[in-house]
Amino acid sequence: MRPEQRMLEDIEREVDYTRSLLGKDALDARVMAALKDVPRHAFVPEEQRDAAYDNGPLPIGHGQTISQPYIVALMTDLLAPEPDDVILEIGTGSGYQAAVLSRLVWQVYSLEIIESLATSARERLARLGYANVEVRAGDGYHGWPGHAPFDGIVVTAAAPAIPEPLIEQLKPGARLVIPIGRPDGDQKLMLVEKTIDGRVEKRSVLGVAFVPLTRPGVRPGES
Repeated sequence: MRPEQRMLEDIEREVDYTRSLLGKDALDARVMAALKDVPRHAFVPEEQRDAAYDNGPLPIGHGQTISQPYIVALMTDLLAPEPDDVILEIGTGSGYQAAVLSRLVWQVYSLEIIESLATSARERLARLGYANVEVRAGDGYHGWPGHAPFDGIVVTAAAPAIPEPLIEQLKPGARLVIPIGRPDGDQKLMLVEKTIDGRVEKRSVLGVAFVPLTRPGVRPGES
């Protein structure tokens, strides 16, 4: 069995195990196809490539990780992406989540606080042909006002509370997927929806473990 197929089967088993929390028996087939299409081994360090398709997170340097494939698939599914969407990602990392999203939407804008990671992700995505992803080094807490409002926002690091600028940069009817919690405490993956009339609805999906959202001059876990 090819490693990509094994990864997909691992994701399907995990979805089946957590279906009572997710409220669904399967993820969107388009999302699963995107994960199959994106070569995960190209987004992990050379020394981690034997484990690239295992269903677990892997270190990518600077205290950061590439997320577990199941979590990448779930967060992408929760966004409910459409082909004409413009999506904001906070926390580029190695670029893997952005690459998956790029297969499903019109444009991905991605912010990474660690400049060297932003540079390497930008170069990697360009080299692999993901032309509809733009990466910038910057503080993701404030979003990317110049390209707002967005059809969806995904945050790949845990914040102690939902950043208000990200809510403001959501289009009516759009979704924000974000882990909330402190580094040394419980974290929950949250689905936040801005209704057509501007109300904000929140749902806790399941427990997760993410690296903290990093901000200049702010200790991890502080607002």
